[in-house]
Amino acid sequence: MPETKSSRAVLITGGLAALLASTCCLGPLVLMALGVSGAWIGNLSELEPYRPLFLGTALVALFFAYRRIFRSVQACEPGEVCAVPQARLGYQVVFWIVAALIVVALAFPYVLPLFY
Repeated sequence: MPETKSSRAVLITGGLAALLASTCCLGPLVLMALGVSGAWIGNLSELEPYRPLFLGTALVALFFAYRRIFRSVQACEPGEVCAVPQARLGYQVVFWIVAALIVVALAFPYVLPLFY
């Protein structure tokens, strides 16, 4: 069971860090596109100085998640989550979703000027 909790914790940490990294720039744009408005949206830009920290945390968490999720089935003990094909596939899908969020958070500030 510790394998399951640690793999899940690493993926959750990476996903949360990716969301926090994109909050300062991407967050207000998405909220405005969805029709959510208010003066408080401008306060999200105060998270910009922490963006490198969030991205670094997300990349480190993604590295450790990759090492745990994509190791060979032979390295898993029988009965562990990594030995179950459905669980491995589920973790791999969530991993690639989190990886996509991190790529968006990394690329967004460089791609944004192309839309102005």
